[in-house]
Amino acid sequence: MNSDASLIDGFEEWLFHQEKSPNTIHTYKSAIQKLSYWLEERNLSLGKLNHSSIQNYMNELEAEGKSASTIDKIYATIRVFAQFLEHPAMADNIKRKEKEKNIYQTIPEFLKEDERIKLLKDVEKDKDIRNTTIVHMLLYTGVRLTELCNLDRSDININGQIGTVTITNPQGDKKRIVPIPKDALKVLKNYLETLPKDYEGPLFISKQNNRLTTRSIQYMLEKYEINPHKLRHTFCRDLIEKGLDIAVVAQLAGHNDINITKRYLINVE
Repeated sequence: MNSDASLIDGFEEWLFHQEKSPNTIHTYKSAIQKLSYWLEERNLSLGKLNHSSIQNYMNELEAEGKSASTIDKIYATIRVFAQFLEHPAMADNIKRKEKEKNIYQTIPEFLKEDERIKLLKDVEKDKDIRNTTIVHMLLYTGVRLTELCNLDRSDININGQIGTVTITNPQGDKKRIVPIPKDALKVLKNYLETLPKDYEGPLFISKQNNRLTTRSIQYMLEKYEINPHKLRHTFCRDLIEKGLDIAVVAQLAGHNDINITKRYLINVE
């Protein structure tokens, strides 16, 4: 348990640096402590956590009669802990019978066409080219908020009317190249012209020339009554409605579990 306690303390510190709220940190830490006790009873430890032990833990929670929502919250915490251990794949494709049923019944919230038009008009009305570019990138590339904050100028490749962004996942071990649609590319080009010549630093910076934080962008988006998750959901839904193969959508969105992507198939005509 000593090594487990050290890992849990390290996890708590890591969450703090990830800018998680105190309540979230407390909840995550408590869930991992319970997992640690369960492992100890079986002569296992958090340091040896693997796909099999996670699956067995999920099975036992279900056998104990835990609700689907409770199991989902615990699983989500374990996924975050696996990221902290730098072995996120161990938590991929864990079978959760009740949760899988819910995945196919729940439609992620996304913007309708008129809502999207209104959002872009509202953002452009404020004449802040940086914020306008951020909204376009979130909406048209499906980049996660953390990934967006981590983008550098060098991650943008523009050749004439064709542009791409190289996105690195939050764990830093996978990259994906996503095309930038022409409307978003036009806005991005205008923003890049405001940066110093030969600039290669963070793509989005504050007035103090520091890399923007996730909280600062969330605060900015609140003004328009939108959140980054809904923009990302809109990106995925659009691709599905345009007829792209589900595997391609999963790749562009950076989904490790294709079941997550399948949610966007619900009610598609």
